[in-house]
Amino acid sequence: MTAGGAVLRFPSYTIFLTIILALVSMAVLAPIWIRFLKAKGIGQHIRIDGPQGHLKKAGTPTMGGVLIVATVLFTFLVMNSVGPLTLIVIVSMIATALLGLVDDVSKVIQERSLGLQARYKLLILLIISLAIGILAVNNAHLSTVISVPLTNLSFNLGRPQSILQVAGMKFRLPWLYFIFLYILVAGTTNSVNLTDGLDGLAAGTVTIVMLTFAGIAFRQDSLGLAIFAAAVAGACIGFLWYNSFPADIFMGDTGSLALGGAIAALAIVTKTELLLIVIGGIYVLESLSVIIQVIVYRLTKKRVFKMAPIHHHFEILGWSETKVMIRFWIITGVFAGAGFAIYFISVLRGHG
Repeated sequence: MTAGGAVLRFPSYTIFLTIILALVSMAVLAPIWIRFLKAKGIGQHIRIDGPQGHLKKAGTPTMGGVLIVATVLFTFLVMNSVGPLTLIVIVSMIATALLGLVDDVSKVIQERSLGLQARYKLLILLIISLAIGILAVNNAHLSTVISVPLTNLSFNLGRPQSILQVAGMKFRLPWLYFIFLYILVAGTTNSVNLTDGLDGLAAGTVTIVMLTFAGIAFRQDSLGLAIFAAAVAGACIGFLWYNSFPADIFMGDTGSLALGGAIAALAIVTKTELLLIVIGGIYVLESLSVIIQVIVYRLTKKRVFKMAPIHHHFEILGWSETKVMIRFWIITGVFAGAGFAIYFISVLRGHG
């Protein structure tokens, strides 16, 4: 039986098989990729103002995100074909991965922990968001209505809009909706990037979030999206074998930005944009800790946290990396579970 036939007859089995295929593929390919990176001397540069215990991680192979993206694409294409909705999540993941790759390469070449300047990243994310928006509105014909979970409130961001004609084809450009998508994509990618500060933290939290989106997509009968989310989850689980403390490889910005881009795109195509705030609550906490730290310090010259993002705060308090990682996974599970429960209740009430 073909993978496509399995999807139609045994969708839940196919999703499980997707996770296993991605996990095994990652487990097999990761040692090869790690040896290649070591041979080329492609290692992580550590920020000197971070936790002092992290300085010993300098030189650990990075750009594991390249393998994560490759594994996801391979697994997805084996298990399913590309449709209008899955095209959006694939484009988002690849585009943000390429942005992260440029950032990682610049760090390696310049031998420092800082890559592209923030304004260039935000500009490129703007272009990526526009591409996602054009695909969403004109190719997938997604609604520009944003619904508030558990309520009857919704906001139609379809106006104002422009019409662009290219080679005889018309493209709708609802600017408010595109601005909203930019905030969503830029916020999610940067939040996941902030979370990628401890061994296994980002990969573990993304696994939980992706399994939640797989459940939502399955509930919506969007099996292609469920398979994509399952492929990402499986790849992250396989990556954790080599990324758990002490890490043999880091995902780098290539991985964290790609995973953030994939999460944002899944929220867009499943129309759970605002629910992402709950499902990805751990990323909201990480980002808020940085925002609060910066604002309070500028106003009072005092720090709320020992160090931001907040996972470093607990490190400095004496928690081991493993303890922080596991407890943040648990918190992510609580947020994701709450998010799925809210989604399910909304559907039952006819709000979803």
